[in-house]
Amino acid sequence: MTNEKLRLSIGAGPGQRAFAAVTGVLLVAFGAAFVLLPLVADPLLRRLTGASDPFPSYEDARDLPPGMLPPELQDGPRQGPGAAGLVGLCGLPFVLLGLYLLLRILRTAAWLDGTRARVRGALVTRTVDLATADVSAGAVPYRAGSDAVARVPTLVARDPADGRRVTIPLQGMGLATLPGYELRALADAITAGRPDDGRHADAHALAGQLRAMAANPLRF
Repeated sequence: MTNEKLRLSIGAGPGQRAFAAVTGVLLVAFGAAFVLLPLVADPLLRRLTGASDPFPSYEDARDLPPGMLPPELQDGPRQGPGAAGLVGLCGLPFVLLGLYLLLRILRTAAWLDGTRARVRGALVTRTVDLATADVSAGAVPYRAGSDAVARVPTLVARDPADGRRVTIPLQGMGLATLPGYELRALADAITAGRPDDGRHADAHALAGQLRAMAANPLRF
């Protein structure tokens, strides 16, 4: 077991990154267009319909009954946003979704520093010591094609002290599994200084499976 910092080969491949980046940019642009549209279209429509032609001054309108005064010269609460403003709000989810997609595809990464696994997601980074964590195997769905959905095996580690949890996919970028030396490094981190009996027996069994995957990668 070494204390060398090792970056794990998780995340999307170059092609997937490029596709997700383009999709995220398009979503942000589409949503921004919806948000900005009312700011441009509403004043234009008012000019075309003449609805925005104000009186030159209050002196020109002082003889009119209060009910006939234009809104900008009437006392009382201002009118709320019109229908165009509500349409603009529909673009916000697209902007947020596009930004999240960009952050997730560009920021997702994981490192192994000694026995400590650090996983960075779209918004937060979590660190768990694999040597003391409760570890188990899991799986996450992964779209492998237009209709096919595959399940990617994962390593799930939970800190027993505070409940902090990290999930490490065991599939590399464009690979069936992580490289062998990374799988062995994860196995060594799990078993470092850990007893091999009692509740820790399952952790040693999981580490053994990781070493088996590293020794026979063509099986997966």
